[in-house]
Amino acid sequence: MNEKAEAVEKEADVVIVGAGPSGAVAAKRLAEAGFSVICLEQGDYPDYTLARYNGLEFELMKDRYFDSNPNNRGGAGDYPIDLSQSEMAPQMWNGVGGSSVLFAGCWHRFRPSDFRVRTLDGVADDWPISYNDLAPFYDRVSADFSVSGIEGDPAYPHYEVPLPPFDLTAMEWKMIEAHDRLGWHWWPGSNAIATVKHNNLVPCVRRGRCLWSCFDGAKATPDRTHWPVARQLGVKLVTGARVLRIETGESGLATGVVYADRSNGTQHFVRGGVVIVSANSLGTTRLLLNSANNSHRDGLANSSGLVGKRLMMHPYSVVTGLFEDFFETWQGPFGQRLYSLEFAETRPETGFVRGAKWQMMGTGGPHNAFSPFPWADDVHWGKDFHKTLKSRFGRSISWGIMAEDLPEERNMVVLDPDLKDADGMPCPKVIYSYSDNTRKLVDFNIKMASQGLREAGAYEVIEAPLMRESGWHMLGACVMGNDASKSVVNAYGQTHDVPNLYIMDGSVMPTSSCVNPTGTVAALALRNTEAIINNAREQKTA
Repeated sequence: MNEKAEAVEKEADVVIVGAGPSGAVAAKRLAEAGFSVICLEQGDYPDYTLARYNGLEFELMKDRYFDSNPNNRGGAGDYPIDLSQSEMAPQMWNGVGGSSVLFAGCWHRFRPSDFRVRTLDGVADDWPISYNDLAPFYDRVSADFSVSGIEGDPAYPHYEVPLPPFDLTAMEWKMIEAHDRLGWHWWPGSNAIATVKHNNLVPCVRRGRCLWSCFDGAKATPDRTHWPVARQLGVKLVTGARVLRIETGESGLATGVVYADRSNGTQHFVRGGVVIVSANSLGTTRLLLNSANNSHRDGLANSSGLVGKRLMMHPYSVVTGLFEDFFETWQGPFGQRLYSLEFAETRPETGFVRGAKWQMMGTGGPHNAFSPFPWADDVHWGKDFHKTLKSRFGRSISWGIMAEDLPEERNMVVLDPDLKDADGMPCPKVIYSYSDNTRKLVDFNIKMASQGLREAGAYEVIEAPLMRESGWHMLGACVMGNDASKSVVNAYGQTHDVPNLYIMDGSVMPTSSCVNPTGTVAALALRNTEAIINNAREQKTA
């Protein structure tokens, strides 16, 4: 143990690093089963009053505290990220609730084919589990996260949706009718946003503020859905606690973690029989690599050399149509009024593999009519300002195009040799570039989305290809698999090298699908936690 770290101050059956969706799911379930749990979170609870939802200044102030890029936000719980060699900028929130505080709430399951990409398309790796293995856990977490929508989407095996959907407006029907004429798939949006009172959530009032936190308490973030219950069950949630490293003993097992108290800089050791890391692909990689020691010189759980490798971030583009019709495009939900999986699977004639999900969005308020998202251009001051505003505000529909990202070892997270956070911990450096497959995939889907918007009546289409500030989904970097020489964790998130160390976040995913991953992250965390509970008697501990 580092000399700066004090003697054992806390001890629990399980220590969890990170209070986002996967950490919250694990903490709540473990507490229900009678385990003692301590969760360490480097950030704080979100202060929703800072969003100023009801003020006229909202659009001018929304990014001051709730910018999704931590390098721009620079909050007390954030750490810098070196993006000098990355074509995409990761987006995340460091605090209780994790990045779901700023997610749009789009909620999906991965499709059966997403687990068999190697078998079907000859690229990437098959998962060591199937859709059917995860299906019952999808059911349980969708209820916990108050998912609303309509069951029966023909793109999926049948499953039930807990809450009723949002009403469809004239904007959605405009696109539905166009897709029906084209013979293309569409389905009403499924969102982790309450449409009726459910659990600790209130019905959404459709402010359309989802990406900048939810003031009203309708969006299902773990600070509202999981942590009140988990803490009532006895889980100790410590905020302002940045975990610096995971300690191991002579047996090679994890003994606990060392964290820095952000309030005074002191270091503390927390002993745990099991350690779970739920810090996203960047934070988890950073912690494992910074935990290198004489027995694990290349970082903890890294005998395969794959910790940090195969980062995926869902390349994203937006296609927006301008219409003569006037829609209430500032209303919520912001992220997914409809979605289409028409072009989600491989089509051999296109020259690329896999596909994209389209999510239909409004385009926000008047200030958003001049923002980089979704327009990819700067403010148009001058004589055309009012003309541009009139053409965009309330008269535009966007398709967000989310491309499946293939796992490539050249896309990675490493420790920056120079950049450090306020506690002296090395910061992550992201090395990421788009593949030829991605560029072909995105170009094709932009072309098809433009066709769909024109079919719906758009007189002009504006394209924003491969947007840099769109790395909301950080996946891969600690891949799961059955072969310890080719993966970091097994099918239950247990690291091959350290049997009482588990990883429960999107970093374990072998492939990325083209749909939003939080539902799968949560389902995996629940499945893995059940395995810990069921195998507790056989679990090796230091």
